[in-house]
Amino acid sequence: MRPATILKYCLQGTLYGVLLAALLLLLFPQLRTQSLEHWWRSPQAGITSFSYAAAQAGPAVVNIYTRSFQHSSTNPGLAASGLGSGVIMSAAGFVLTNYHVVAEADQVIVALQDGRIIAGKVIGFDVPTDLAVLKIDADRLPEIPQSEDLNPQVGDIVLAIGNPYNVGQTITQGIISATGRSGLSSMGPDSNGRQDLLQTDAAINSGNSGGALVNVYGELVGINTASFQSVAHQESYGISFAIPYALATRIMQELITNGRVIRGYLGIGGADIPPVMARLLNMEERAGIYVDSVSAGAPADKAGIVSGDVILALNGEEILNTRQAMDKVAETRPGTEIRVTLLREGKMLTVPVKIEEDRRFQ
Repeated sequence: MRPATILKYCLQGTLYGVLLAALLLLLFPQLRTQSLEHWWRSPQAGITSFSYAAAQAGPAVVNIYTRSFQHSSTNPGLAASGLGSGVIMSAAGFVLTNYHVVAEADQVIVALQDGRIIAGKVIGFDVPTDLAVLKIDADRLPEIPQSEDLNPQVGDIVLAIGNPYNVGQTITQGIISATGRSGLSSMGPDSNGRQDLLQTDAAINSGNSGGALVNVYGELVGINTASFQSVAHQESYGISFAIPYALATRIMQELITNGRVIRGYLGIGGADIPPVMARLLNMEERAGIYVDSVSAGAPADKAGIVSGDVILALNGEEILNTRQAMDKVAETRPGTEIRVTLLREGKMLTVPVKIEEDRRFQ
């Protein structure tokens, strides 16, 4: 075979290889950032180990210890008061954790997995979502992998990383059991409490609070926050909750920027409308929420909204359920006037309401 022919076949082989590699990158974009071994053991091919996720996320999950001043006549001073976990969100030193981990703390101590012990400063906290942001000053901080394209689905495999009972960093595995859990804390009208939580059967114990819930790529899915208890002092195994990544990062950015979360406030208590009630209210095919209470002096009260009204739309956008309505109100800038479309005694009307700032949790 002539040299020219050999060279021709070599060039063709190289070209085919480049084209095949480009096609694989288009079909499997995770190849660009993940090792070949990890991709081969991804959900498409069947996972045999979660060591890659553990190695990626583990170093960025910290142990948090708190101390509080003891007003004792015999031995006053700082004493250990709490235990939890946290997640390093950026190399700048911002750490996400649960508010209840640092709520009563006079001193916060952050322990990294590489052995460093660093004082933590509380930048801000948000009671309704049970989130707090700490700041630590150190070099070479590991950062938890993050993806803005995350869309957690029921059945996704997840790992919970934290420091349960102070035994050291521990990783438990489970799946996302449900999404959009709400109503887990009662906070009255316009509840901005824990909503849209992720439910998982990965074990979350005391000390796991504030730790990371990650996927099989080590990317942050949520901040572990609580285990469900059916009755006092009795744990219900396999039912735990995490604050979704998208909500947690939005709250974190507001706390870093403003030191607090600014929410809109309407001042109503609402309930979803079941089909039977919809027929009684002559709502036909419309969706909406039933107003069961109005806080005195609240924006809704000033606008003339009363118990028994049905809210059909906000600024022309149809309301499908209570959570959607409360989220829309909470995200409205205080001082903004919105149009509330109501159904009252079979008649539709629209009233203007000036949204105020929610200061109940400050």
